[in-house]
Amino acid sequence: MADIAITSPATPPSRLVAALKRGGPRLWIGAALTAILVLAALLAPMLAPHDPLEQDLLSAQLPPMWLQGGDPDFIFGTDSLGRDVLSRLIYSARIAVMVALIAASLAALIGVALGLFAGSFGGWVDQLISRLVDVWMAFPPVLLSIVLAAVIGAGLTSVIVAIVVIDWTRFARVVRAETMVQLTRDYAAAARAIGLSRAKVLWLEILPNLVPLLVTLLAVEMGIAILVEVILSFVGISVAGDTPTWGSMIAEGRQIVYQVPWIMALPIGCIILSVIGLNLLGDGLRHALDPVQRS
Repeated sequence: MADIAITSPATPPSRLVAALKRGGPRLWIGAALTAILVLAALLAPMLAPHDPLEQDLLSAQLPPMWLQGGDPDFIFGTDSLGRDVLSRLIYSARIAVMVALIAASLAALIGVALGLFAGSFGGWVDQLISRLVDVWMAFPPVLLSIVLAAVIGAGLTSVIVAIVVIDWTRFARVVRAETMVQLTRDYAAAARAIGLSRAKVLWLEILPNLVPLLVTLLAVEMGIAILVEVILSFVGISVAGDTPTWGSMIAEGRQIVYQVPWIMALPIGCIILSVIGLNLLGDGLRHALDPVQRS
């Protein structure tokens, strides 16, 4: 009689491994680019080779070290005041990360709360919030942020407030629509049938299902916050003039772009990589966290 081999079923992969596989290359590339941005902001004093405010007019407008006339002490060269470009790029990441994290998070809190209210209560509450969103989104967002920052006054706080004011509407609109969809599903009806209050249904049942969508939207809005801060600092209504920001570096480089084009090109590259990284990270996390929808 032939022996029958008994094999145990293959061990299923862990949830973490499965999530990482679902995220794919977008998750890894986005996480790497975002990690570089965050580490540059956190470790700026250790990573920057020079004081970003230190001036040396005798070393002004040095090219990057790989070009003729470059100095190995200034890897990316110097600006018109002899300040190290690399150090200013690194320290500028601090403002970008701070604004992106605080402004996008506050906008998310306001928008998610209003979106949940509108989607769950309906009626006049939904009409009031929806009309407010429609009216607010009718204004050009960048122009509105510039006006708000100018009215409040230059400074980091005014930049954050301006970004929150223009960004909460996207969260509110998306969350409202998705909340209305989720409330029609069987699991939400079952939760109401067993006596859960409206608040508990939203907190325990609806909100967890919105996490993948919110992660993606939050990452996108963080990228938008970086762009808005760059625009505000470019026009001179962001943080103090001596604080390094990518927008102020572009504004300075614009004056001497034909003599030292790298001063303007390098911060633009940092901005592009940061925004791409955040978008890829958000998209990858959405696929990684996407649960099997209950019905």
